[in-house]
Amino acid sequence: MKTVYDFTVRDRQGHDVSLSEYQGKVLLIVNTATGCGFTPHYEPLEAMYKDLRGKGFEILDFPSNQFANQAPGSDDEIHEFCTLKFGTEFPQFAKIDVNGESADPLFAFLASEKPFSGFGKGIKNAVLNKYAKMNNKKFGDKTYIGWNFTKFLVDREGRVISRFEPTEDMKDVRAAVEAELNK
Repeated sequence: MKTVYDFTVRDRQGHDVSLSEYQGKVLLIVNTATGCGFTPHYEPLEAMYKDLRGKGFEILDFPSNQFANQAPGSDDEIHEFCTLKFGTEFPQFAKIDVNGESADPLFAFLASEKPFSGFGKGIKNAVLNKYAKMNNKKFGDKTYIGWNFTKFLVDREGRVISRFEPTEDMKDVRAAVEAELNK
């Protein structure tokens, strides 16, 4: 059975990193952007990281510019923004594509394990759904991620156990992470 540990990604300096380095940890894998309405998610993500990393928790941050060009900077510019504005300390990897023919294989895998099932109900979600449909039309059947700040929770064995869309309350994300850490 394939797990996230079977994938290799690139760090900000362009070096290969095997995700097997994170074996035995609970992971939250996130595609991010610095100019998105959900960019403030960095704050609760960093708080969760500071509180829980000592218990075997890691956040893996993958910037992507595929959603309305909301992450246009270089890897260094994105990293500088995140560390200066939000004090992020969790690992941030090289900017990637998460949809289409050039989608990083990790995100194709994550989405195949936990496919998109909608942004939820309410006006905010309906508006996001409209923009996401327009943006993602070009990716067709290779649309794996609906929008920035989609989060995948991975257990200590490397299995994808939950998917959280950006519209989900960060308190619910944290509760799921804490429940997994307490198993």
